This record gives sequence, structure tokens and C-alpha cells, in this order.
Amino acid sequence: MSTHSLTTSPLGSPGPRLFTEAPLAAGAAVPATANQAHYLGHVMRRGPGDAVRLFNGRDGEWAAEIATIRKDRATFTATAQTRPQAPEPELRLLLAAVKRDAMDWVAEKATELGVTLIQPVFTRRSIAERVNIARLAGIAREAAEQCERLAVPLVAEARPLHAVLDAWDGLPLLVAAERAEAPPIGTALRMLHPPVAWLVGPEGGFERAELDDLLRRAFVSPVALGPRILRTETAAVAGLAAIQALSGDWA
Repeated sequence: MSTHSLTTSPLGSPGPRLFTEAPLAAGAAVPATANQAHYLGHVMRRGPGDAVRLFNGRDGEWAAEIATIRKDRATFTATAQTRPQAPEPELRLLLAAVKRDAMDWVAEKATELGVTLIQPVFTRRSIAERVNIARLAGIAREAAEQCERLAVPLVAEARPLHAVLDAWDGLPLLVAAERAEAPPIGTALRMLHPPVAWLVGPEGGFERAELDDLLRRAFVSPVALGPRILRTETAAVAGLAAIQALSGDWA
């Protein structure tokens, strides 16, 4: 997994940017995780009084300083808010389970592209039989730290595709339909804006029965990603980029 970022905040205050579950407010004492303490003390060689930035997905981003640190323990003191929390447009990714390296890469890039929920699904042609949700959540957290997001996407437990669809709340769902007749994704996005979801199937595509089941559902719209057949991870990122560029927060 990647290391934490060392960047400059919008107010010009340097310091590693870290996610915490703790509430953030002026003067708040915030515990570090063991990994954060190890990273700061042994990798970054930071000590008491050094600057960090903290966010928790609720209270915005805060300047803070290291209050105490030793071995695998550290505490921070929050000093001032540097950015208020801002709402993010809901953008969900449903992804057929693929091999670990590809799944890790998609979790990182989907976080950078503003996804709010990563939902792994099992299809009839899924390559992987299990998904390490804790690992993906950690990758998403580190990606959010590095890309300056104020929130971390939720990584949901992997479930069969039909179960996810049966429990769906009606949010518009775009489906990459590579071998079916479907309008270009750009055409669909002229009439659609987040909140929206993006579903990408496994290598080899959906089986005919799965695709038929998808197309029977009123909230589903099949779309095409051009004339070439894309790998699952490529299609996931390409579709998310198109959504953000044509109707999301890039626009």
C-alpha cells in the first residue's frame, strides 16, 4: 500500500495529511492509529510540535500538531479548521470482483475520481471468489489523504449482483454494455447528472441472462465506451472519468 502524502495545504501549512475517525474541533485531542504513529515517527522522522492535517469526513480539514509520539502511539491537537466540510455529489461504483492487484488499483483511482461508494459484486464470470474489504478500505483512505478529498468512500461488502440489484434504491445506474447495442455514454450523460451509479462487469462481460435481468430494471441504462473492448479496471476508470467530465464535478 502507498505511503501517506506530504503536501501543502490551501493555507500554505505543510504537513502529512491523515484521516481520523475522531471528532475534530479547536483544541481537540485526537489519537493516532498505530500505523500513523509508526509512519510519522519512523518514516517521516516527525516529533512533538510538528504540523499535520486531519480530516474525518464530517468536520472539514483541520491544522493540527503532534502532541505526543513514541513507537506506535501518538496524539494530535487540532488547532484551526483549514477547510469546511463540503457535500460531495453521490457517485457509486459497482464493480465485478477481479484479481487483487486490479481491485486495489480501481479502489485507489475511484477514490481520486470522487466515488462515494465502492460496491464489489459477484457475477457468473467473476474471476475472484472473495474480496478483501478491509484492504480496499485502507487503500481508499490513503488515496483520499493524498488527493485532498474531505471524505473517504464507503467500501461495501461484496455481494452477488442480483442481490445488490434487488435491494437497489432506484438511483440511476449506467451499465457498461460492451457487446450490446447501446448509446455512447456521452449521450446518456446529456440527460443525467449525479447522483448516479456506474456498473462494470467481469472480463468476458455479463452472461446473457444477467444482461437481460439488468435491462428489465427501470433504473438501468446500458451505455457504450467506444469501439474497443476494455478490461474491467480500464472500463471502471474510463466511465467514472466520463461521468465527472461530462456531468459531474469536473464540469
